Amino acid sequence: MTEHPPLSERARKQLLQVSTATLTTQLFKRGFRNLFVQGIRLLNAKAPRMVGPAFTLRHIPAREDLDVLQAFEGRSHPQRVAVETVPKGHVLVMDCRGDARAASAGGILVTRMMKRGAAGVVTDGGLRDSTDIAELHFPVYCGGPSAPTNLTRHHAVDINLPIACGEIPVYPGDIMVGDGEGVVCIPRAIAEDVAAAAWDMHVYEEFVVSEVQGGRELWGLYPAEAEAKARFEAWKAAGKAPKFD
Repeated sequence: MTEHPPLSERARKQLLQVSTATLTTQLFKRGFRNLFVQGIRLLNAKAPRMVGPAFTLRHIPAREDLDVLQAFEGRSHPQRVAVETVPKGHVLVMDCRGDARAASAGGILVTRMMKRGAAGVVTDGGLRDSTDIAELHFPVYCGGPSAPTNLTRHHAVDINLPIACGEIPVYPGDIMVGDGEGVVCIPRAIAEDVAAAAWDMHVYEEFVVSEVQGGRELWGLYPAEAEAKARFEAWKAAGKAPKFD
């Protein structure tokens, strides 16, 4: 896989403010239809927005002779290794085949990642201690609450390789963006471009909201025609547009 430089601070700030709805539209303009993670939800509605590169963990179905409690002994279990090695500012993304019947992690592991400086957690599996996790000031998305340990359904195998999560492909380094609606995965090669275009779209949509609240009809406004574009430029010149820095 091609190595890319870290996401610029400008793009990160832009992505922290634009919605996943805006981002999926920008991705659709570029031919990407399937990059919104399906079947997951944010546990803490008051958690901060999530932006960070993907650090991945893949699971296959558990097998009774291998997935026993003793598997956690020592320091080689891939789940624990992932928790202790996810880089600061990255999002741990877990492939559990969309099976939320067992937890892919719990409150202790999620808290450890938060304290280590991870940007968030995304799993299409379950999470145990979900009510405790929901109290954390930390963005965590999962397929649902689930008390059983991961060993009952999941066998962790690979770290930081391409995975599927919530029916979408996620490659290490892809930029994961989460808000109250869900999580979108932006291919790293186009992340800077998508961030800039999404910010421009976000600014215009803020103008559209102000116009609609003032009684304007949609015709000629959304999408914009010449008259609306002129009003938009005047609106920006008056200092009413949102800023990200």
